[in-house]
Amino acid sequence: MEAKEIIARRVAHEVKTDMLVNLGIGLPSLVANYLPKDVHVFFQAENGVIGLGARPPEGMEDPDLTDAGGGFVTALPGAASIDSAMSFGLIRGGHLDMTVLGGLQVDARGYLANWMIPGKMVPGMGGAMDLVAGAKKVVIAMVHTAKGAHKILPECTLPLTAQRRVSLIVTEMAVIEPTEAGLVLKERHPDVSVDEVIAATGASLIMHGDVPPMQLT
Repeated sequence: MEAKEIIARRVAHEVKTDMLVNLGIGLPSLVANYLPKDVHVFFQAENGVIGLGARPPEGMEDPDLTDAGGGFVTALPGAASIDSAMSFGLIRGGHLDMTVLGGLQVDARGYLANWMIPGKMVPGMGGAMDLVAGAKKVVIAMVHTAKGAHKILPECTLPLTAQRRVSLIVTEMAVIEPTEAGLVLKERHPDVSVDEVIAATGASLIMHGDVPPMQLT
């Protein structure tokens, strides 16, 4: 399995029936493809769609049906189209059960940086600031390192998205839970050792006994 598929499969296990869930652009949008058939949720996008489905088959794309990043999506039965004010009212009002976002860096406190790449032209952080501040559960779906460089650090070197601890970090190597005491290593990929996870992580990790393999099916 490629790294993105591993991450999306594991994050899908965090999604429970009847949740209202926001999926960020890029890697997080893949989570919809790996939900168990008996889990029925409503996916929301900041641009005003509730009830997103998986990406449509090639040639079946509808230019009027996209996620917040402009990617083509499908709409499930019962889906709704709302305006941006209502969409952000749901986010800022604390009505989202969970959001899944990509990450550039996460620090030892569980603070996220996910919107500015040095030297790149960016329009701004979009809805990420509102999502981190407003969603009940914030899951970060990202690859563990970037070209060998640590992405989980003692302190972020990029601008923070929000000063609120995220709920969970899921990478292709591990599942890590930020807590008041620090970053707790909860699970590891079945083919990755604890020592390998530690070596690929810039911040210290806490372990409570044996670290079980992550669930990928």
